[in-house]
Amino acid sequence: MSEQNKQIIGDGVLGCDFAGWSRRRFLQGTSGGMAAAALGMLAADEANAASAQRDGGLPDLPHFTGRAKRIIYLCQSGGPSHIDLFDHKPMLLKEHGNPLPSSVMGNQRLTGMTSGQKAFLVAQPLRQLRQHGESGRWISDLLPYTAGVVDDLCIVKSMNTEAINHDPGITFLNTGSQQTGKASLGAWLSYGLGSTNRDLPTFTVLISQGTGKNPGQPIFSRLWGSGFLPSKHQGVRLRGGANPVLYLQNPPSVSRAVRRGMLDDLAKLNSLQAIATGDPEIETRINQYEMAYRMQTSVPGLMDLSSESPATYELYGSESKIPGTYAANCLMARRLVERGVRVVQLFHRGWDQHDNLPKQLASQCRDTDQPSAALVTDLKQRGLLEDTLVVWCGEFGRTAYSQGKLGSGRDHHGRCFSMWMAGGGIKPGIEFGETDDYGYNIKADGVHIRDLNATLLHCLGIEHQRFSYSYQGLDQRLTGVEPASVRHELLA
Repeated sequence: MSEQNKQIIGDGVLGCDFAGWSRRRFLQGTSGGMAAAALGMLAADEANAASAQRDGGLPDLPHFTGRAKRIIYLCQSGGPSHIDLFDHKPMLLKEHGNPLPSSVMGNQRLTGMTSGQKAFLVAQPLRQLRQHGESGRWISDLLPYTAGVVDDLCIVKSMNTEAINHDPGITFLNTGSQQTGKASLGAWLSYGLGSTNRDLPTFTVLISQGTGKNPGQPIFSRLWGSGFLPSKHQGVRLRGGANPVLYLQNPPSVSRAVRRGMLDDLAKLNSLQAIATGDPEIETRINQYEMAYRMQTSVPGLMDLSSESPATYELYGSESKIPGTYAANCLMARRLVERGVRVVQLFHRGWDQHDNLPKQLASQCRDTDQPSAALVTDLKQRGLLEDTLVVWCGEFGRTAYSQGKLGSGRDHHGRCFSMWMAGGGIKPGIEFGETDDYGYNIKADGVHIRDLNATLLHCLGIEHQRFSYSYQGLDQRLTGVEPASVRHELLA
């Protein structure tokens, strides 16, 4: 045994004391061809990550000029009912109160909340659905403002997912996998395309609680996490109120000049540690300290809404003046993309209407209808919609049959559901996909979550099959390893 390897054992490798160790340090302390090969692979990975950090994105991206430069993702947590909002089905009115035919239900998996029901009674929509706009798209009376911008929307009625419960469903929607630990869409875009504003994060997140089901389903930070990608690409949450980013401001006794000196000294120490260990996360740490320092001056201006006109507040609704509401977050999303933020994601909780559907769904629609439509209108008026992709989607839909007492609520349904997109290269005023007479199964042109993610990447100039990251021996992709297709029918 070499003296170097004796030293490694003496330092506690065999005793499993790995504190402060990196893969590079471990491999440098061993001999043989396997170690050399592993070092070569590690160096390649680190060079790739360093390139993304140095150039503000990967050197070969975008693969082509995409119509969209940025994305605003309005994630409706809990599963909005497509039956009640977008998917017009006269059969539901005709068969209200009758059992859903077994030929329609088939052998689909049901949740434990309804699998034991003696009867699965068809429940008609809460409100009438009517045709709107020149395109004649069907929209519920619960969404009058959305109906007013319907000619700018592409409504997809044939979304589908394998997930049947909330956490795997929303994880799948945001990361392309039901399993945790994967990188989110925003992190992928930050890694691949980089930032266009060095003073704000590339990927920002805002969360609101609706007046539907309260509290709504929990929202975990891993939904905007970086997974296996360098951690600098994870989303940064902005909170409502006077302290939008926790621990951002200096303590009263620390001036900005003192903070600058502290960061300079800390950067020197971190650089020495990076050279000694080869850990790429140390460079991320340095960059994030610098970003936080710049955000001390950029965030106050971002959060100061005094420059917004009365007409803008009227457009988004009265709640847009209340920090932390969905309306205020929609307005903030517009302000963020104006400043060059690449990815803005809003999570709005409260769509999980298992009971008290009439009251809760109506309340949830009042939260979101006007602000969502206002965001599309505002972006269009400012010339931003053309290259800003707006997405409105939940993790799944709701059942055509009632959960419990007729008209009380609806259970989860992933076999088909509706969502909409606007701007950023999406064809306006169309609907795509078709469900059966009960809105329970896809009849034509199904769009899987993987297809949706492939299409979103395409709008931003990325070919999903060529966009990967080597991790655990696999070329990881947002769209996974199963088939995924760009739905060109949705593109302008």
